Amino acid sequence: MLHIYCPHCAEYREEEEFHVVGQAHIARPLDPEACSDQEWGEYMFFRKNPRGLHHELWVHAAGCRKFFNMTRDTQSYEIKEVYKIGEQPSVVADAVPPQDTLGVQS
Repeated sequence: MLHIYCPHCAEYREEEEFHVVGQAHIARPLDPEACSDQEWGEYMFFRKNPRGLHHELWVHAAGCRKFFNMTRDTQSYEIKEVYKIGEQPSVVADAVPPQDTLGVQS
């Protein structure tokens, strides 16, 4: 079981109290009425699903009901940091050379 730190409550709580909402730091369209169907569809439905570090939006659903961001390693489930909405992450992915499907560096 994960123990997640809520930056609003300032305490660790069990993971059952939280829900992941999706990818954090998504640029919202400034003028949704001017978006084409393709642009709107990409904004609504297409998200990154990386292996490794990922910035996610979470909600403390069974607690304070406030949203916050989390940087988490999707391979190990290790939580690197939590931070409030509007703050920038201090943990960012290192520059890793791209790999082909056989795991050989390009």
